[in-house]
Amino acid sequence: MDEAKNLASDHPDMANKGIEEAGQAADEKTGGRFGSQIDEGEQRAEGFLGTDNQGDQDPQAGNG
Repeated sequence: MDEAKNLASDHPDMANKGIEEAGQAADEKTGGRFGSQIDEGEQRAEGFLGTDNQGDQDPQAGNG
C-alpha cells in the first residue's frame, strides 16, 4: 500500500487518469446504474492515494 501511495504521489496525473478510466469502464459495464457509487469510489481512491489535491505540494498540508 505504501508503495502504491509513493508511486501515485510521484505521478498524480497518471494515477488519477487510471482511476478515472477504471471508473468509466465500471460505469459502462454496469450500464450507468451505479454512477454515483462509482464516482464516490473514484474520489475515495484519489483521497487514499493522496492525489485528490494535485495543486498542493504537501498532501498533508492543512490537516492540522
